[in-house]
Amino acid sequence: MERYLYLILNIGTILFPLLWSFERKVSYYKKWAYFFPAMVITATLFLIWDHWFTELGVWGFNDRYLTGIHLGNLPLEEYLFFVTVPFSCIFIYEVLLYYMPHDPLSPYVKPITFGLIGLFTVLAGFNWDKWYTSVNFSFVALLLAFHFTMFRSRFLGRFYVFYLIHLIPFLCVNGALTGGFTPEPVVYYENMENLSIRIFTIPIEDFVYSMGLMLMNVSLYEFFRQRKTIAVSIG
Repeated sequence: MERYLYLILNIGTILFPLLWSFERKVSYYKKWAYFFPAMVITATLFLIWDHWFTELGVWGFNDRYLTGIHLGNLPLEEYLFFVTVPFSCIFIYEVLLYYMPHDPLSPYVKPITFGLIGLFTVLAGFNWDKWYTSVNFSFVALLLAFHFTMFRSRFLGRFYVFYLIHLIPFLCVNGALTGGFTPEPVVYYENMENLSIRIFTIPIEDFVYSMGLMLMNVSLYEFFRQRKTIAVSIG
């Protein structure tokens, strides 16, 4: 049974949001047309990154908890991760938009964003010899700058609130993947390539990595939603 652990985590991640997609208030299923292209583009980039880092030995996967199906050097479950996690997290984002129409962080978006960009840039610069730290922090700093340039403060405030809320399921899923509930981790890391700072069993870099994964999905999701809105208004 343990060989299905990563697969079970994927199923458990997506099950509740999928079942509640047809709930009348949020009607998440009506937004799938925006989600799927955003997810495909994001997943493509992150899977290329994933293949690269797996090849370099920055991280790897424990066959004990895998079905044994691989595409390239990545297990099938890792591909599913980039579908199930964004699907569930964008569901959380949509629920947040419905129940919190006003952005409480709007006045603070600029200092928060520029503070994060500065922090990630400095940490990347001082740790240029650590693959996970330098690439991860640099990428998210650039992504924050791009999002702020493209959307200004229209969505970032809500994104930061969403990010904080998403940390609850993140701690559960990533905790399970990094060995918080099992004798060995499902995903293991080469500590020479990161800061060797962990919250519970999760490398600190994973928190930034998840921010990048979520921000790229949300940015593209909002882009496709806006494009549809503009097309409808013109028509």
